[in-house]
Amino acid sequence: MAFSSFASTSKKKTFQFTRLIDNFTYTFHHTSGTEKSSVYTRSDTIDVKIIFDTKFGWSTWDAETGELTGRVWDVPEEQGEEPTEGIWVSRKGSKSYVYEMR
Repeated sequence: MAFSSFASTSKKKTFQFTRLIDNFTYTFHHTSGTEKSSVYTRSDTIDVKIIFDTKFGWSTWDAETGELTGRVWDVPEEQGEEPTEGIWVSRKGSKSYVYEMR
C-alpha cells in the first residue's frame, strides 16, 4: 500500500482502511485543513469523512447526516496530528465492521 507525503511536513495524504472480514479496502484522501483540523474524504463518496472531534478524537462521520460512523478501537490518551493507525470499528445501521487502518 502506497502512502504519499506532504512536501514539508511528512504527513500522509492518503490512508487505507481494510475491512478484515473480506479484505475490501477504502481509501481516504486529505482534502483540507492542517494537523487536527484536517479532513480526509473517502475516495468513492464525499459523504464519509475522517475528522478530529474533541469528544471522540479521530473518527469517521457521515457528512450528510452528521452521524458518527467509525472510530479507532484502542483510543490513545494523546492522539496525534493525523488519524490513528490500527484497528477501527464502524457501524452502519444494524451492521458493524472491523477495519485495519494503515
